[in-house]
Amino acid sequence: MQLRYSFRLYPGAGQRTALARAFGCARVVYNDALRARETARSEGMPFPKAGDLSKRFITEAKDTPERAWLGEVSAVILQQSLRDLAGRKLRLPKIGDVRVKWSRALPSVPSTVTVVKDSAGRYFASFVVETGPQEALPETTPQLGIDLGLGHFAVLSDGTKVAGSRFLRRAQKRLKKAQRALTRKKKGSRNRDKARVRVARAHARVADARREFHHQLSTKLIRENQAVAVEDLAVKGLARTRLAKSVHDAGWSAFVSMLEYKAARYGRTLVKIGRFEPTSQVCSQCGVQDGPKPLHVRVWTCGACGAVLDRDITAAVNVAKAAGLAVTACGARVRPGRVPAPRGEAGTHPTPQPSTAR
Repeated sequence: MQLRYSFRLYPGAGQRTALARAFGCARVVYNDALRARETARSEGMPFPKAGDLSKRFITEAKDTPERAWLGEVSAVILQQSLRDLAGRKLRLPKIGDVRVKWSRALPSVPSTVTVVKDSAGRYFASFVVETGPQEALPETTPQLGIDLGLGHFAVLSDGTKVAGSRFLRRAQKRLKKAQRALTRKKKGSRNRDKARVRVARAHARVADARREFHHQLSTKLIRENQAVAVEDLAVKGLARTRLAKSVHDAGWSAFVSMLEYKAARYGRTLVKIGRFEPTSQVCSQCGVQDGPKPLHVRVWTCGACGAVLDRDITAAVNVAKAAGLAVTACGARVRPGRVPAPRGEAGTHPTPQPSTAR
């Protein structure tokens, strides 16, 4: 599969002007030369010199059918791509060396790189790399069901509850202040442009914090479990209700997307169940369904077996069961209730409950 890695750039004033005129660059010669250096390193050979790389991947490559199109590119750009292979900075054609914050190592040689600028005025270099089966994690036993919500961001079938940080609501006061300052600025003025960037940066900080939270949690769940099940939520429908701000702040769709591609990358299994599964209506102990319940009911007692059930944990267990995962309710910290006495010993007979166990 192909992955995209983004790194923060810090171009100077003149470089920002050059980047505005020319976004993108040819990376084929750079990748060929880097591959040659990595091969030499793995074989214990000395690194090839810059002159040898230039002769092999520029001069001689132009005479081959596979690289004949290199003759259509400026030789200056090709020579620049061979410099600074150590990676301290990113060299862009006719722009120069741009400082990069290398927050992590690339798993393989990148095939392409794209420089982008977001609404907050930040620059990023986005690399596309190819990953293979060598990144698959060793098989493990645990299987997990996840119930996504607003009170807690995620409740797991093992009883763990992950609190939601509510990034947008925590930053709401700062965002309102920046937005009010923007509305007071005259349209077309430089001060308005500066105020617009401040608003965009405030929103970018919120998005960055939410994305980091999603990445950390999704990576942890995928690494620790062989199979993960989630519910296919109707996010667009919920976004039209009075809960719209909280739904957008949670970012369920982005989180599930991370689970999906990380499961494919590391050899795990992700199962999505239908959104109409009655996960909060079915007892995770005996399987009896006793109908919907108001949202304020967080704990309920099964009328059939008497088990006292946590609504969210029960939903997570039922999500896993609906996906066919080997998850038992005993791992969900369910509080057993009083067991009804056999009919021969009971003084009164309880009202018969309809059996709708699947």
